[in-house]
Amino acid sequence: MELRHLRYFLAVAAASNFTKAAQALGIGQPPLSQQIRALEDELGVELFKRTARGAELTVAGEVFAEEARRVLDDAERAARAAKRAARGEIGQLRVGFTGTAAFNSKVADLIRRFREAFPDTELTLLEATSGVLFDALEAGRLDVGIVRPERRIADTLHAADWDEEPMFVALPVAHRLARRRQIELAELADEAFVQVPREAGSALFDDIVAACNAAGFQPRMAQPAPQIASAVTLVAAGLGVSIVPMAITQVQVAGVVYRPVAGDGLRARLAIASRRDAQSPVVRNFLALAW
Repeated sequence: MELRHLRYFLAVAAASNFTKAAQALGIGQPPLSQQIRALEDELGVELFKRTARGAELTVAGEVFAEEARRVLDDAERAARAAKRAARGEIGQLRVGFTGTAAFNSKVADLIRRFREAFPDTELTLLEATSGVLFDALEAGRLDVGIVRPERRIADTLHAADWDEEPMFVALPVAHRLARRRQIELAELADEAFVQVPREAGSALFDDIVAACNAAGFQPRMAQPAPQIASAVTLVAAGLGVSIVPMAITQVQVAGVVYRPVAGDGLRARLAIASRRDAQSPVVRNFLALAW
């Protein structure tokens, strides 16, 4: 039994006439009659009573018609679902982002636009350090990562710069530089720094150290912070100053002020990373929106 047999049967049931059903289907009446007879032989029941006026459903035919419609509806629904999956309209997407990216308006806008464009996808979000996100991507536990770019990543991954933002200095409100409109890095030469350690975000850490070196000093790392956002709390506690992306200035902690780093040399970059060999239609749709 094939789906076309069900369509033939339902056409006859709707028309109550083999000739009219054949015309509607665009086939000859004898072949249609043969197909229905073969279906009845396969089922071992009579589906129609042949009359001078046409064909009437038997009791078995009425029951079979109800089930045939359900089968065809299910088949059409399955076909639509397959096509939607191929277009990336349904499925699962696992997106990870760094703690600072959560405060970036461009990240929030991308996720919002994806949810609006593909409301039937299952979106899972993970916040972690860039190092953890790269590991999750490589292991296949994550589809896309919005990360601080690393200088060296696994060959199985691809990462492209996506956004950048200026850097700010987080200072205790009573700090000697707190009233400045902007701060030269050289003015921080004697300060203790509160930063996320290199193993948690090597690119951003290295950029900060390189900028300080270019300003004539080696930054003194006093207290590591598990996340950049938590570094602000440690600044409020008086453990040092911290250089943070502009997005973090949204984190308002009592006793902390933010001042921009002078010049345009130090920027916090964001990249979008994914696996080279596992880009599903859903992933491709997300990346297309990002770019």
